[in-house]
Amino acid sequence: MGRTLRVAAVVGALLIGMAVAIGPAAAQKPGGILRMPIGNSPASMSIHEEATRIAVTPMMAVFNNLVLFDQHVAQNTFESIRPDLAETWSWDEDRTALSFHLRTGVMWHDGTPFTAKDVKCTWDMLAGRSNEKLRVNPRKSWYRNLTGVTADGDDEVTFHLHRPQPSLLALLASGASPVYPCHVLPAQMRQHPIGTGPFKFVEFKPNESIKVARNPDYWKPSRPYLDGIEYTIIPNVSTQILAFAAGKFDMTFPFGVSIPLLKDVQSQVPQAICELVLDNGSRTMIVNPAMPPFDNPDLRRAMALSLDRKAFVDILTEGQGAIGGAMLPPPEGVWGMPPDVLMSIHVYSSDVQSNRAQARALMEKLGYGPGKRLAVTVSTRNVPAYRDSAVVMIDQLKEIYIDGQLAPVETANWFPKVIRKDYSVGFTITETALDDPDQMFYENYVCGADRNYTGYCNPQFDKLVDRQSVEADTAKRRELVWQAERMLAEEMVRPVIFYTRAATCALPRVKGLTIMVNSLFNGWRMEDVWLDK
Repeated sequence: MGRTLRVAAVVGALLIGMAVAIGPAAAQKPGGILRMPIGNSPASMSIHEEATRIAVTPMMAVFNNLVLFDQHVAQNTFESIRPDLAETWSWDEDRTALSFHLRTGVMWHDGTPFTAKDVKCTWDMLAGRSNEKLRVNPRKSWYRNLTGVTADGDDEVTFHLHRPQPSLLALLASGASPVYPCHVLPAQMRQHPIGTGPFKFVEFKPNESIKVARNPDYWKPSRPYLDGIEYTIIPNVSTQILAFAAGKFDMTFPFGVSIPLLKDVQSQVPQAICELVLDNGSRTMIVNPAMPPFDNPDLRRAMALSLDRKAFVDILTEGQGAIGGAMLPPPEGVWGMPPDVLMSIHVYSSDVQSNRAQARALMEKLGYGPGKRLAVTVSTRNVPAYRDSAVVMIDQLKEIYIDGQLAPVETANWFPKVIRKDYSVGFTITETALDDPDQMFYENYVCGADRNYTGYCNPQFDKLVDRQSVEADTAKRRELVWQAERMLAEEMVRPVIFYTRAATCALPRVKGLTIMVNSLFNGWRMEDVWLDK
C-alpha cells in the first residue's frame, strides 16, 4: 500500500462531518493484540486524578461516560454527542436541570451492577462534596456551576445547576469524564481501575507497560473486536519510531510523531498511514507573579513581548503549526479567533523587533541591561514537546537580558508542581480535554481554579466567562468568547505562543480508528478498532 499523508490542506473535509479513519471500512475480524508505545509513565491509572492524556489514552477504553463524542466523527461538536451509559437526556424548562435515563443491565468489571448511585458518587467526588477525596482533582473547576446530583431509583439521575450551562453536556462527553464505581475507593482506582468499558484493566508496570484486555461481558454485543491493547512505555520518541519501523508496534503513540520525525516514518515505513492534525494543546509561557521579581507586571509584560511566535512555528513545525489564542484556531477549532481578529491584538503583532524594543525598554526601566542580566530557572515537563519549545523560549528571552536555565520535571511530578505554583518561570502545554470555552476558561483562567497556574484572578473576566457559558446562541456566544480571549491576550495572561501539528501513524492492518481533529483526549474508546491480519 502506498504511503498516505493527510495534511492541513484537506482538513476541510474533516470538518463537514466526514470522519477520516485509519483503515477503510471492511468486514471486521475479531482477535489480536494492538500494540503501541506510550511516551511516559503516568502517576496513576485514575483518569479523574491525572491531567495528561498519558493516563486518559489507555484508560478511556476501560470506562464509559454518560454521553460520548461519536468515535467516528473527526470534529467534536454538540451535534456529535451520542448516548453511552445514558440512553436519553433532557433539560427542564429553566435549563438548570439535566436529566439522564440510564441503561439497565450494565455491569462493572467486578460483576457489580451499574446504577444511578455511581453517577452521583462520581460527581459528588469531582465537586469535592463526598467523604472520598481525590488526591489531585484537575477538573474540579468544570463543575463550579453544579449544585448537586440526585438519583431517582437505579436508572434516573439529574444534574442540578445554579444557572443554565449548555456546555455541561460537552463536558460530560469528554474522554476525561468517565463514570466511576461507587463501591471502589479512589486509592484502588489509581492502581487497578474498575470500569464498565469494552476493555478490562490488566496491569500497570511503571516505566514498563500498561495492558488492558477484552471485556467478554461488555454491554455492547460483539464489541470490542480486539483481544487486548498493550502500551509499552518508551520515553525516547526516536526509539519509539525505530520500534515501529521494526514491526514491534501496530501504531505510534497518538499525536506522537512530530513533523521532522514524520519524514523518518515515511522513509522507513512507507506503507504506514499517517494522519497529521493540529494539536489542540496550546504551547504557553507561564510566569508566577507570586515569585519576586516576577511580581512586577512590567517584567511579565516584557517577557510576553519578547516572543517571536512565527519562529516557534518555523523551527519546531517547519512552518506547519499555527498561531492562535487560548482556544484552538479554526478550521479545526470551533471557537477560536480567525487570524485577522487575532492579529488585531497588539501582542500578536508580526513586528517582533518593535515588540522587543518595547520589552528592552521595560527591562532597562527595571534596572536590567547588557551589564546586568536576569538569571531564571525555566521549569518544564521532561518530554520532547515541552523541552524543545522551552529551549526556543529561553533563546528568545536572551534578547531582553534574561538568561534561562532549563529544569526538566518528570511527568508524574509536573502537574502537582505547577498546581502548587512551585516554579518561577515555565513552559507548558495546556492539556485541553475538549474544544469548548467552558473547559478552557473554567479550568485554566478563572479565580481559584487548580490549573490556573499563574494565579490570574480578574472578577470582570470571570463575569464574562459566566456570560458566555449561559449563552445558548452559538454566534452570540462566540462573540463573548473572543472578548474573553482578547482580555487574556491584552493582559498577557499565560501568553499563548503557538500550536503544533503532530501525526498518528499506523500500519494498514489497523482499522476502524478515527483521528480527532480538535481533541487529543476524546477518541480512544477503541471498541470499534480491529486488526486485519
